[in-house]
Amino acid sequence: MATRHILAALVVVAGSLTGLAAPAAAAPPTGFTTVVNRGSGKCVDARAAASANGTAVQQYTCNGTAAQSWQFQATSGGYYRVNSALNAGQVWDVTNVSTADSAPIQLWLYGGGNNQQWQAVEEPGGFYHFVNRHSGKCLDMPGAATGDSVQFQQYTCNGTAAQSFSLGTPPPTGSNPDLGPNVSIFDPSMPASTIQSGLNTVFSQQQTNQFGGNRFALLFKPGAYSVDVNVGFYTQVLGLGLLPDQVTINGPVHAEADWFQGNATQNFWRGAENLSVTPPGGNDRWAVSQAAPYRRMHLRGNIQLDDGGWSSGGLFADTKIDGQVRSGSQQQWLTRNTEMGSWTGSNWNMVFVGATNAPAGNFPSPPYTRVATAPVVREKPFLYVDQAGNYQVFVPGVRTNSTGTSWSGGNPAGASLPLSQFFIVKPGHTAANINAALAAGQDLLVTPGVYHLNDTIRVTRANTVVLGLGLATFIPDNGVTAMTVADVDGVKIAGVLFDAGTVNSAMLLQVGPSGSTASHAANPTSLHDVYFRVGGAAVGKATQSLVVNSNNVIGDHLWIWRGDHGTGIGWNSNTAANGLTVNGNDVTMYGLFVEHYQQYQTVWNGNGGRTYFYQNEMPYDPPNQAAWMNGTTQGYAAYKVAPSVTTHEAWGLGSYCYFNVNPGVVAARAFEVPNTPGVRFHNMVTVSLGGVGTIRNIINTTGGPSNSTTNVANLVNYP
Repeated sequence: MATRHILAALVVVAGSLTGLAAPAAAAPPTGFTTVVNRGSGKCVDARAAASANGTAVQQYTCNGTAAQSWQFQATSGGYYRVNSALNAGQVWDVTNVSTADSAPIQLWLYGGGNNQQWQAVEEPGGFYHFVNRHSGKCLDMPGAATGDSVQFQQYTCNGTAAQSFSLGTPPPTGSNPDLGPNVSIFDPSMPASTIQSGLNTVFSQQQTNQFGGNRFALLFKPGAYSVDVNVGFYTQVLGLGLLPDQVTINGPVHAEADWFQGNATQNFWRGAENLSVTPPGGNDRWAVSQAAPYRRMHLRGNIQLDDGGWSSGGLFADTKIDGQVRSGSQQQWLTRNTEMGSWTGSNWNMVFVGATNAPAGNFPSPPYTRVATAPVVREKPFLYVDQAGNYQVFVPGVRTNSTGTSWSGGNPAGASLPLSQFFIVKPGHTAANINAALAAGQDLLVTPGVYHLNDTIRVTRANTVVLGLGLATFIPDNGVTAMTVADVDGVKIAGVLFDAGTVNSAMLLQVGPSGSTASHAANPTSLHDVYFRVGGAAVGKATQSLVVNSNNVIGDHLWIWRGDHGTGIGWNSNTAANGLTVNGNDVTMYGLFVEHYQQYQTVWNGNGGRTYFYQNEMPYDPPNQAAWMNGTTQGYAAYKVAPSVTTHEAWGLGSYCYFNVNPGVVAARAFEVPNTPGVRFHNMVTVSLGGVGTIRNIINTTGGPSNSTTNVANLVNYP
């Protein structure tokens, strides 16, 4: 089957490539069936339910009528006439026996003509394209239109979704798609006790399950719910409205650290998105650290960011908080494109970008960094249910110089993609299944699960969307790279965790091949809530985690982590040199967390780079100074800008050390940059956690130290 799928994807016109045989005709159903266009999610339809010669064959919202029912009746040589249920003598016909592109498709009394016969060529994922026997061209939806009443045409076969169709009765409007075994979809008509029981069952499994293999997504359809949503590990809670206020939770949506005696420094890998929350008593809690975004939320009250113990950083993005944010013990936090009533609290590094009503005061006392606007950003794609009950993925447009949320003024700018455009990746699917779907022009919706890869996932098409639910996790086996992205416009990767395998990978994710040069300024690739892990769940090894070679890439909340606790942890066990390497120009990062790598943790070689918020911990575990030397320099900087770079700017950066294996270890500096006017750093902090270890200077030979005598050191500007 794999060979036939590959040929079907490559040989879209029968016999059109020299040396390759025409693909064998697939066997469509023999009974009457619907034919659904993959690009629009709409049915092939006889206009006005007519059956006369010349009736337009169009697309229309699927409605189960006879006008949308068709029968494939074999003729000869693997070709079929396609009969209308309204009149079996009427078939799909290319007007005027044309061989030209854009010739319309109509119903006409069957007379045996080649222009009335079609080959059904199977594609990956159970789709088909239909090749006319006379012209060798494909049944096609003009301009990939998604509206009702657009007449089909024939067009040169090109492998796009506009020429791809599924057979069989589509799900009734408003029904739930099959999103795999680890997705729960709640409806406001369900008893609150039933929903609460489901929520409690997931939380009881996940409250302490820091390195387990379970993954869950809890989806709420538009409406109101009176429930208590306690969010544990590897759990994503999502509203399915186009706007957050379309799903109202009358109750808390919260993250607690009860399992760890109030210490939230290990409350990782969870998320809440696209909900309106009215908490009891007006107060909610989101006590988290890395990889736990609070995104596209509307909180009708106040929120506390700790649970009485330490907490180590997080993200608000595209969020509205009516009341007060109380940061408590949070060591650092990024608030991007957020509207707040007020903010109180600070510790080491609080950054506000495009945030309305950000608190007054200047770094380092209090340690607030305010940037008025987000220069270029795209919000994360998300799954939603439209007013007709159909599932779609909304892909937000790029915003420039923005403040506040993308949605509080009304519907956000962007485009909706029907779920039929997506290959739904479920547990058991392989890299071969995924690559076949990508090659056929599909996007990916990756349902919660852990996916072992024996081959690289290759994203080659511009504007491809890879959207993960419930912390979907890719583990490369046998040392392969988990995913590569071609140097194309507008790819969006969101909501996935790349977990290094036991055999060393050269890298986990590569965006653009080495030497990429194209400009993507008008339509950048973007990474949203994308996480990397080397060790922790098992021994993991990867020389580099994320390599960005393309220009104009946007990073929107990345946690790139060499494990410091869990399984397989040790200086010679979970080996990893670099977390992030940027070779492309004009790359922008918001919310960049990179921790514990053994050499330079972030290496920036491209010009025009910008970072808004950086959080770093140096490796805890150098066994001695000799094991952690960069030539004659003690240790490696947390963030290195290459000597060849002439323009780079960064705001709100923190680097911490905790050399608990050997407290005598010294890092010469946290930030290493060329001394040139175009390279500027603002508001930096270094910390020796508990005084365990030393960072001698903050940047180059300026600032510091942080050590057992002076734990915290600050620097406002460099140069």
